Amino acid sequence: MGAGSWGTVFAKILADAGTPVTIWARRESVAATIEAEHRNPDYYPDVELPALVSATSDAAAALRGADLVVLSVPSQTLRENLAAWTEHLESDATLLSLMKGIELGTTERMTEVIAEVTGAPASRVAVLSGPNLAREIAEEQPTASVVACVDHGRAVDIQKAITTSYFRPYTNTDVVGCELGGAVKNVIALAYGMAAGMGMGDNTKATIITRGLAETTRLGMRLGADPVTFAGLAGLGDLVATCSSPLSRNHTFGVQLGLGSTLEEAAAVTKQTAEGVKSCRSITDLARKVAVEMPICDAVERVCHEGLDPRAAVAELMGRETKPETD
Repeated sequence: MGAGSWGTVFAKILADAGTPVTIWARRESVAATIEAEHRNPDYYPDVELPALVSATSDAAAALRGADLVVLSVPSQTLRENLAAWTEHLESDATLLSLMKGIELGTTERMTEVIAEVTGAPASRVAVLSGPNLAREIAEEQPTASVVACVDHGRAVDIQKAITTSYFRPYTNTDVVGCELGGAVKNVIALAYGMAAGMGMGDNTKATIITRGLAETTRLGMRLGADPVTFAGLAGLGDLVATCSSPLSRNHTFGVQLGLGSTLEEAAAVTKQTAEGVKSCRSITDLARKVAVEMPICDAVERVCHEGLDPRAAVAELMGRETKPETD
């Protein structure tokens, strides 16, 4: 459900694994082109999609008979979209989230939104997260990911449906940890991009990744996640890929902010949704709600939404009170 960059590539993964898949596209013209030419004209006009991929702009038709429903829309639009789709879901369908964000206002994770809107039990809701830059996967460069669901058997079913020669999924039951790793890394990648845009070197960048991981782990542990998850693909793996790659929207957006661009100017360069720009607000709201300090995320939120100069943010972070590393 969603014909964006990641949704399109994930449909290719499913089809390459031998799983027939239908892409729902919001615009009829995009669905028609995918159906007729097996290409997404907006994102991957150079990538031919497998024959097992079909497309439609009719949500009811896309969901009819589907035992696995993959949700790949901007995180802040999920609730509205699901409200329209829920009546068409099969009663035992597995609902898999590809989204990496926290909902504004409610501070809910995407799987929580899915369960709340659809009424599905947690055992039917899963999340996929890892170092999964869509363009590299479209080119079939090898990568791995994590499928998390409290029902391990259902996670294994998804694993079997998406395993290919270039995409290797692992399973996990720590939904909270996998989901938070995917959401917070977007904000840390904005900070990393800002540092790159300001011309800072590898020491600074390594510090941002390491302390960003510490913030993510603190929040996750407070919310019941397994700290080991953050050392894995959905934690450190995703964080390193998103921070360091120019293919990452959040990295690119952050670079523009570090160069002195406004949000509007940075958005014009990026041309795609940088989830961290919105998620930084909901993540800092969640951190305050559960009394967890996340100074890097807080600084990013102030740069994006309060006009704080990135260089001033660096000075503030470096001027914080010193403390033990593992506090």
